[in-house]
Amino acid sequence: MRQLCDDSTGRLRGTRGVLVSIPQSETCAACGGGTHVQKTRVRGGVTLAHGRVRIGMRERRCIATCPGSKAARRTTDLSALFPPRATFGYDVVVRVGLERFVHYRQRHEIRTALAAEGVEISEGQVSLLGRQFLVYLEALHRARAPELRAALAADGGWPMHIDATGEDGRGTLLVVYAGWRGWVLGAWKVPTERADVITPRLRHTADRFGPPCAVMRDLGRAVTEAAAAFVADRKLAIPILACHMHFLRDVGKDLMRKGHDELRGRFRHFKVLPKLRALARGLGRKVGMELPQARVGVEQWLSNDDPRHRLPDGTQGIAAVRALAQWVLDFPHDGLDQGFPFDVPMLDLYDRSMAVLAALDAFLRTAPSDAKVRSAAERLHGILRPIDCEVPFEQLVRGLRERHALFRELRDALRLGVKPAHLTRPTRPTATTKEACVDIENVRDAINTLTTSLRKRRPARGPAQDTRRGIDIVLKHLDRHGHSLWGHAIRLPDDRGTRLVARTNNDLERFFRGLKQDERRRSGRRILTNDLETLPPAAALARNLTHPDYVEILCGALTALPAAFADLDARGLATVDDRVPDDDIVSRSLPLPDRELVRTNEMAARIYNAADSRAPRR
Repeated sequence: MRQLCDDSTGRLRGTRGVLVSIPQSETCAACGGGTHVQKTRVRGGVTLAHGRVRIGMRERRCIATCPGSKAARRTTDLSALFPPRATFGYDVVVRVGLERFVHYRQRHEIRTALAAEGVEISEGQVSLLGRQFLVYLEALHRARAPELRAALAADGGWPMHIDATGEDGRGTLLVVYAGWRGWVLGAWKVPTERADVITPRLRHTADRFGPPCAVMRDLGRAVTEAAAAFVADRKLAIPILACHMHFLRDVGKDLMRKGHDELRGRFRHFKVLPKLRALARGLGRKVGMELPQARVGVEQWLSNDDPRHRLPDGTQGIAAVRALAQWVLDFPHDGLDQGFPFDVPMLDLYDRSMAVLAALDAFLRTAPSDAKVRSAAERLHGILRPIDCEVPFEQLVRGLRERHALFRELRDALRLGVKPAHLTRPTRPTATTKEACVDIENVRDAINTLTTSLRKRRPARGPAQDTRRGIDIVLKHLDRHGHSLWGHAIRLPDDRGTRLVARTNNDLERFFRGLKQDERRRSGRRILTNDLETLPPAAALARNLTHPDYVEILCGALTALPAAFADLDARGLATVDDRVPDDDIVSRSLPLPDRELVRTNEMAARIYNAADSRAPRR
């Protein structure tokens, strides 16, 4: 079978450049009489099905020159294969678009794959066809809006998740996301996160796909104001929900940022980490080529239970001191890899430093007989000794621990330490949903209990000023955002039960993370400032093509995308959406078109010439 396919592919490639004539009727459509060829022209074309061919285009006219002969005059119809005035067929456009924006292949990879199928294409053309694919996809998304709206309505509505992402303040991508389906309903490049920029796009999405049953947002001022303005403008009786994860993160940052930064400053003042790294490098150079054997010796030392707590001698002892320094440097391992404030790395560094300092006191109590090992241990002890000081380390750590304990109480009450799937992901209206509703009510009860407890524990006066301030921070956030933390149970129409909105915006956050990870893999760049700035917003829509339910409504199957694109051209719908105009608001980072304009030499020359011609003031 494989040999047969290879032979067929070889024969197909062998037809490259041949002249193809498409059969057509030779009778007049008006009178049924004969026709003759009035004009013949040849055009080139490239499709995956035929390769690169030349197509004979014949125009025929009635021999009898009947009254309807002009209407009977016709041209070979290629609209099902090629876009207007295009060389590459719809199937090539779809293949390039899927490879670029769904599978995130690099241009040379796409070019190589197409060449293996007999289609030669340049890398520049790959970029152009990829952009063309997004124009068609966005137009098809608009054309299928009634069907998509009906599917969302059949679910009982759709929760509107709102968020934006960017890189270094540039390339800001705003996305409106249907939480229960996981579909991107709208994506736009915006100059900045402002309420007057976001609100029109929320209205635009609701007009097209129907009003949402809830709004899930982060705690940013712009998104908060935009969501409130949208709901008020449409007079919707729906909950506006704040992401619990963003709420918890904001509380943690306000609680611990100052103390954590001050503790980091103390470590930097004494240059603890640079000195530890220098010591570890120096001891590694001393051991030199014997390092593999020395590691084995350290493993043996670790496995022996020595009640006298002595360091070994020789290179094994030097490697042991080096391992102690490296253990301190490995303090990020104690975190949860969730970032501050869920991880408090400076506290972890302090705890490890104090543990090694106490261990060195025991190791040096019976000094090693090897002078080099003793010197290395004393150097490590000297680096860590300033940490064992009430001022400034211990006081900072004490206050930071108290606030971290408050943060843990809030995190445990919100149950966001370990995130059960039924609390963070939407579920169907089944018995599981009822259990999840009970769990959310339990979370609400836990928050109310914590609030009551904090009000009772808050010292009214006395020396516990820092404790009072920490409790006030938590209570202030609960008072400000408490109304938007609840209301996730949505009653479905026609008594179909209850369905939950996710408690967090994590699904949309994961969407952005996946988009950036795929772009990094494609571009090979860690910093995506320029990539996100030039990435068309419709690229977010392309990720919908990984959802079978969306594809089924859009075109039935991915293999039917070329025919769907051809139908758009036939109906004149393959245009760019201009219902939401571009904004002229200047943000802290100029939009790319404006930046290209103001940075031209002509702009600078015009300004300087006008400035030089100014008459001096009298």
